[in-house]
Amino acid sequence: MLIGILQTGHAPDALRPTHGDYPDLFQRLLADRGLDFRTWSVVDGDFPEGPQAAEGWLITGSRHGAYEDLPWIPPLEALIRDIHAAGVPLVGICFGHQIIAQALGGRVEKHPGGWSVGRTEYDFEGQPVALNAWHQDQVVERPEGAQVVASSPFCANAALAYGDRIFTVQAHPEFTGAFLKDLIDQRGRGLVPDALLDAAQASLDRPVDAAALASRIARFFTERAAA
Repeated sequence: MLIGILQTGHAPDALRPTHGDYPDLFQRLLADRGLDFRTWSVVDGDFPEGPQAAEGWLITGSRHGAYEDLPWIPPLEALIRDIHAAGVPLVGICFGHQIIAQALGGRVEKHPGGWSVGRTEYDFEGQPVALNAWHQDQVVERPEGAQVVASSPFCANAALAYGDRIFTVQAHPEFTGAFLKDLIDQRGRGLVPDALLDAAQASLDRPVDAAALASRIARFFTERAAA
């Protein structure tokens, strides 16, 4: 099954020699699950011809805000609406979670409570799930028809489902502890309050449920391809 990765940002230059760019993180996360990948770097103006160019779609994270006035955001929103209308399965992670909500009628803004960084526990339909987070923006109003799949005290709309064809998550299952450590060192200081970064660093060795979420994402794609 071919998954089109819609790349909406780049990992910091200093991290790429060791960790790769954002599409590399997702390919490692979803490896050995019957999926093939092709990347379109929409942040750089590279767009697919339409929703049928892949059998499923995944939108990455980004340092940009969904509400920013950037030339690639309106065509990405139009593509999201086309993918939705075509019924092709779509997954969004962090910025991807936010831009999908915005494109379909929701609202995204900076959270007045600030940042969520590091290992964070969520309630996924009654089950505790721990994932690495890195965000200040949140979906504050859900689009019509979007159902809450996961939440936390800090993030009410931590994962959303739109029928059985779109699944989005605010956290970063693709961020390993090693990547998060280097991200804190390279991008965090001066951007995120030190107390939050120190707490995130202190939890780097604690387990997260990224593999379980990766399996859920892979099943989301493959079950819909089979249907």
